[in-house]
Amino acid sequence: MECDNVQNKIVDYIENNMSENEATAMKTHMETCNKCQIELEEMQKFLGKVTDDDLEQPSKNLRINFEKMIAEEKELQQTKVVKLKPKTNWKSYLQIAATILLVVSSFLIGRNQNSELHKTEVAKLENESVISKQNTILALMNNQSASKRIQGLEYAEEFTDLDPEIIEALVKRMLNDENTNVRLTAVNALQNFISSEKVKDGFIKALDTENDPAIQMTLIQ
Repeated sequence: MECDNVQNKIVDYIENNMSENEATAMKTHMETCNKCQIELEEMQKFLGKVTDDDLEQPSKNLRINFEKMIAEEKELQQTKVVKLKPKTNWKSYLQIAATILLVVSSFLIGRNQNSELHKTEVAKLENESVISKQNTILALMNNQSASKRIQGLEYAEEFTDLDPEIIEALVKRMLNDENTNVRLTAVNALQNFISSEKVKDGFIKALDTENDPAIQMTLIQ
């Protein structure tokens, strides 16, 4: 097998997405080719690092503090009830009810405020995660390795809304990349953004310049 063919299939080799004969041929080639062996090790390291970011879990202090406050208030009210005299008037009962109402109201207000804060924090973390993934995609698409460029393009297919800079990079790969598989993967990734005028113009230009029949058919479809 040629080095270019091996490097284009490294991701499939790692993920066991090829026949036994192909896998054997890949293994045999890499045992005698230091360059492809390094490429395999680098891709294995990368795939082990690119994972979904864990969302920060909300603090348990709010619930613990609230339960402690309720327990203290309950003990206090039980003490007051024991000390009530037979002739206690309705004013005392109203004071107790008002105290309980105040505690419950404070809890509900605090819970709503913490809920809104949590939603804001989650939205911020999700946005940071998207930005981080898009930066990873952009870095991969500019890598010298064809297999890593393909990996970046495949990650881009998972998004429905990308930064204009990444859209431009996808179009650039479709039009100018020297590797046929990279150009084809770029076309597939850009199908998710067909409403973009830049993508439409890129498809039209690619039809005029592309010579590979498989890519031409994909563009036409």
